[in-house]
Amino acid sequence: MAASPLPFSRFEWLIAWRYLRAKRAEGGVSAMTWISLIGITLAVFALIATLAVRSGFRDEFIDTILGANAHVTIYATPRVDEAGRTRNDLPDYAAMAERVAQVPGVTRVAPLVKGQVMTAFQGATAGVEVFGIAPDDLATIPRIADPEASDGAIERFGEGIAIGSGVARSLNAGVGDVIRLISPDGVKTAFGTSPRVSNYEVVYIFTAGRYDIDKTRVYMPFEEAQVYFNRDAAADELEVMVTDPEHIEAMSRALYAAAGPGARLWTWRDSSGGFLRALDIEDNVMFIILSILVLIAAMNIISGLVMLVKNKGRDIGILRTIGLTEGSILRIFFICGATTGVLGTVFGLVLGVLFALYIDPIFSLVNYASGGDAWDASIRGIYALPAKLEAGDVLSAVGLSLGLSFAVTIFPARRAARLNPVEALRYE
Repeated sequence: MAASPLPFSRFEWLIAWRYLRAKRAEGGVSAMTWISLIGITLAVFALIATLAVRSGFRDEFIDTILGANAHVTIYATPRVDEAGRTRNDLPDYAAMAERVAQVPGVTRVAPLVKGQVMTAFQGATAGVEVFGIAPDDLATIPRIADPEASDGAIERFGEGIAIGSGVARSLNAGVGDVIRLISPDGVKTAFGTSPRVSNYEVVYIFTAGRYDIDKTRVYMPFEEAQVYFNRDAAADELEVMVTDPEHIEAMSRALYAAAGPGARLWTWRDSSGGFLRALDIEDNVMFIILSILVLIAAMNIISGLVMLVKNKGRDIGILRTIGLTEGSILRIFFICGATTGVLGTVFGLVLGVLFALYIDPIFSLVNYASGGDAWDASIRGIYALPAKLEAGDVLSAVGLSLGLSFAVTIFPARRAARLNPVEALRYE
């Protein structure tokens, strides 16, 4: 007795290939199958492109947060001093900074003086937030010391101020220009408080890559900021950088203990947590919606394969008569349907990867075609549409497409395998 052929034997592939390359007049692949192929290609492409943009946007957004802002901010609980004034500064900031710097995982601690002022230059004005910081500490902020673009020399920071490129555009000021800073909380006299007006040379202009930072931020030497904002040898807060900001919560207890009584912590997740949670929800919703598109495209395989089974009824009857088993018939038509899903997935994968790799020229073309209004940095926070290919995202898209394609192929393939050869040949 002859042994049964192994599943997916060579003859099964040959028969399936013959059906796939047969012309429509010969009962081969129908137009519906081509529609299925194109649909799966576009659906997989859209899924991979969306996941890549999602990952790129999230990474770029977080990088701009962590690269130009404190991972943890330590400030004081408001208190009432001897004169009856409410204060929340840090008079012992040097000792507190030294203690916090000893916490494992802390890479830098910098005292800051902060305040909001009005800037003016040649008739133009802009509201800005001033950060008073030591020159050595400014040089360790990644997005400021090594920005996307810069003008001037950060080494001259002790001689003047550093401003964001958005501030420079608002004032039409450049390196070497002297701009005016106006603070309503200025010199205290017997007749009240008069505004403080001081002139500073712009020695450094940076582009941190974040619209709201470049548009509003000004850095001033720490000692000068203490005088300008009347801090009386105190700091407003401590800016803390750590090695693993993604798990900053695990360090909170140690930072609290090092800061001492009356200290409060504000992490980067506290300030941006709502936006990050919104991104997570949007990611999940978009994945579900695009997965439905992949399912719809894969469902078209059923239509094409059912039509193929109907056209090949006589062939199925002959194949069963000469000894092919139901399993062989099922595998032959499974190969026909699955090939559509595999090819569509491969083509969609290639298009999605190319989109992610060449997103900059594609975005430039779209931006040019739309007159430069395709991306508003003032709304989205960053200046360009980023894309980042993640192995997990690509594998999930490919796995989803292949899994759905194989699953929907089973029904028409089983129908072909269970076709009665007598009925198939009765009217032939």
